[in-house]
Amino acid sequence: MSDDEVPADESTAGDDPFAAEIDRARDLLDGEGIEAVHVGVVRDGEIDTTFAQRGDGDAENEGLRALALLAAHVRLVANEAGVEASTVAGDAATLAGQVERIPAHTDDLPEE
Repeated sequence: MSDDEVPADESTAGDDPFAAEIDRARDLLDGEGIEAVHVGVVRDGEIDTTFAQRGDGDAENEGLRALALLAAHVRLVANEAGVEASTVAGDAATLAGQVERIPAHTDDLPEE
């Protein structure tokens, strides 16, 4: 295979912005010193998510790490939607109050 050929199941980051983000996520996960991670994946409408953090016995710092991850996600969604982070946070809090568990499928999300 020549240098410019790409296997059928792969794409180059330059060709596909989504592939570039997948590559960036892989790079982040390869890093040393990771203290916490939250990953959410939607595949064919199926939602899968996981959260993990290294415990150091300090519940306050562990809680702050979790909140920092949540805040980063809220900011990202707000930027993508072109709205204020407080709007996204309010909507997320409302949605969280309406679900008893994390939905396994996008069709299981409550309707407004």
